[in-house]
Amino acid sequence: MFNRELTQAGHRRLLSISERRDTGWEVRDVQDERILKQVSYTDWHRVERALQIFTLVSNDLEEHGWKIAATR
Repeated sequence: MFNRELTQAGHRRLLSISERRDTGWEVRDVQDERILKQVSYTDWHRVERALQIFTLVSNDLEEHGWKIAATR
C-alpha cells in the first residue's frame, strides 16, 4: 500500500504500510536496523493518518537531502 525507502550517507529509512489479511494493516518505520514504530491497526482512519504522516516525513527527508532508493 505504501513503501518508501530513503537513503543518505549510508543510512536507510523505510516507511511502510501493508495490509494484513485478517488483522488490518501493519505500519512500520525503520531507521537503519532500528524499529522506530511498528503497530497494527484495524481502524482505517488510523491508517489514513499514518499515511499522511509518512508522506510528510518522506517529503521532509527529501528536502533534507535524502534520496528515494526504491518504491516497492
